[in-house]
Amino acid sequence: MDTTPNKHGRLKVYLGFAAGVGKTYQMLTDAHELLKRGVDVVIGYIEPHGRKDTIAQSQGLELIPRCKMEYRGSVFEEMDLQAILDRHPEVCVVDELPHTNVPGCTHTKRWECVLELLAAGIDVMTTMNIQHLESLNDQVRDMTGVRVRETIPDWVMKQADEVVMVDLTPRALLNRLERGVVYPPEKAQRAMQNFFKESTLVALREIALRQTAHEVEIRQVTQPESAAETSALPTENQVSGGSDYGGLTDRILVYVTEHPSTAILIRRGRRVADYLQADCFAVFVHSESDFNGLPPAKREAVERHLNFARNLHIETRVLQGEDIVTTLLDFARLHNITQLFMVRPQYSPWEGFIGRNLIHRIVRHAHDMQVTIVAERHPTRRE
Repeated sequence: MDTTPNKHGRLKVYLGFAAGVGKTYQMLTDAHELLKRGVDVVIGYIEPHGRKDTIAQSQGLELIPRCKMEYRGSVFEEMDLQAILDRHPEVCVVDELPHTNVPGCTHTKRWECVLELLAAGIDVMTTMNIQHLESLNDQVRDMTGVRVRETIPDWVMKQADEVVMVDLTPRALLNRLERGVVYPPEKAQRAMQNFFKESTLVALREIALRQTAHEVEIRQVTQPESAAETSALPTENQVSGGSDYGGLTDRILVYVTEHPSTAILIRRGRRVADYLQADCFAVFVHSESDFNGLPPAKREAVERHLNFARNLHIETRVLQGEDIVTTLLDFARLHNITQLFMVRPQYSPWEGFIGRNLIHRIVRHAHDMQVTIVAERHPTRRE
């Protein structure tokens, strides 16, 4: 264990593609191995969902009591962040990273609590499923018909020093469901008729495998030779390394408009930028003399999209110019943009003429960069 004062904690993520694959069980198994090696490890929060094997595996590990929060007449139990900071273990086990905390907690999201633990020099082991990654939100919705509400920004995943996929074949997971290992019988039957269809599980597993391979690749490139010597976390079957990139050649620009499908475009641009290890910009261009002079609904929609981009650690700009195409492309060339992303939403007849003309002009004049037009998509309807 590194004893350097004020060191930053290391993050290990156990990644799965669905509930019941064994993420929490594997995390607790590794925690026991740490304990045997004399590492000071505690459970900050686990959610066993009544699963007997998981509950049994948590025995013998110190558990930090949860804090009770009252909200709208009900009492909820949340992870006691301050108690963990006061206890200051070497390693803390924190289940369900995407969880949204009850109003009144120090942070809105559990991943924000984890970042504070890391900043305090505490190593963290945590779990999440692939469908909670923000950049995959639209893809998962199109595949399952379900919009996942609790998401984690991709930049948080980048903070992970180790990513381990806990894998299980879809058929084996369905067998667990049928035996009542994952959920009680009635809930298991509903799950198999909806999100836990075998075809859906196969697709989610494929996404999780691809994402894990990507995490392996970027960390192998940047892994310091002494990485395994700087943490109390186990090094077997792990993916280690930093997240700083260098020698960038690609640069992504996302053209922001007020249309709702811009959110999909921002996620797409962020994901492509991550895979290319490229810088990413989100740019809105207006021809009015004053941004605040835009119609309120349009201004609010643009501000919402720009804030969303900032949350994904995308650099945002608001540009003013009488000619939108010239202004946008001048910015792109000034910043050596190689790929430009635009959305093609559903327009009214008059908007369609203006919108198509704008897209055609950009495609015609952006001959020195790749232009990707992303069509507006609707989620697959499930029977």
